[in-house]
Amino acid sequence: MTAFILLLQKINIEEKIKNAPNEGYQIGVLIGSYLPFVILVLLAYWTYNSAKKRKE
Repeated sequence: MTAFILLLQKINIEEKIKNAPNEGYQIGVLIGSYLPFVILVLLAYWTYNSAKKRKE
């Protein structure tokens, strides 16, 4: 079931940018695609830093 949902949610970013109505939409697509990755990286760094401080 999960694989089916993931298959439905698969997004082709290049196609969205190619068919974008204007430049603002393109910027929004790029931000929306990279923002979750950036948030996960920041969360991982915060977790690592917190664990490191606790160990000291």
